[in-house]
Amino acid sequence: MKHIKGNAMAGVLVFDIETIPDAAGIRRLEGIPESVSDVDVIAKALAERKEKTGNEFMPLHLQKVVAISCVIRRTTREGLPQFKVGSLGDETSSEKEIVQAFFDLIEKYTPQLVSWNGSGFDLPVLHYRALLNGVTSSRYWEMGESGDSDSRDFKWNNYISRYHMRHIDLMDLLAKFSVRANAPLDALAKMCGFPGKMGMDGSQVAQGFFDGKIKEIRDYCETDVVNTYLLYCRFQMMRGGVTPEEYEEEIAFVKSELLKESKTVPGAFWQEYLNKFSSDPKDQM
Repeated sequence: MKHIKGNAMAGVLVFDIETIPDAAGIRRLEGIPESVSDVDVIAKALAERKEKTGNEFMPLHLQKVVAISCVIRRTTREGLPQFKVGSLGDETSSEKEIVQAFFDLIEKYTPQLVSWNGSGFDLPVLHYRALLNGVTSSRYWEMGESGDSDSRDFKWNNYISRYHMRHIDLMDLLAKFSVRANAPLDALAKMCGFPGKMGMDGSQVAQGFFDGKIKEIRDYCETDVVNTYLLYCRFQMMRGGVTPEEYEEEIAFVKSELLKESKTVPGAFWQEYLNKFSSDPKDQM
């Protein structure tokens, strides 16, 4: 599959994060003693938040990252197509380790970033958590001011500026940057014949984390990034970035790679995902 117009040589990095309320941050801001458990700290904060705003959604600076999942779609130096999906670090990795691993991928590949609501949620959260954890990423923050050979290119197209294209927030772009026009990932994926969300949903992540269900959280996050990548492929066909034939080839390639993953013990859940693809050929076109 060809890549986005104007950036044909770059790989694609689709990402999604899962978060829980930051008990340590809440504890520090509210002066809550260490004798109070993290679960109780979070329960109190959520109750106060709901009373104040009508919902339990915590401010972005009080969101702790517990998983980052990515799809990497690139062509290797040998000219071979590569599709990889997985979660950064492992089930014991610290927040700093997984956030640093994300920015290290950008440092290594300078990829085309793709997300669903990444501008409104994922990236601001990652900014705050990188700041708090001392994570570095000069490539991500490049805006044409360094001495790198391609620095000038970043002045006009970087990861930070809202209307630049090194990061495509599909939700934002398809809604024409109108919050009222936003669509949920799960609904749009299913309407296009893709599997949509599996396992848990975002509201269950915190409880799952404290129940030790880290793998389930990572698996859920991985299905989200594949859904996003499939919609990105559909978007590229819509805008003329690929032909309908190339689009069909790419969807088939993704399925074949997921089928390989499904035959491994950690990736067994991909078989269920593959079973949820629509059987109607019109949905894949």
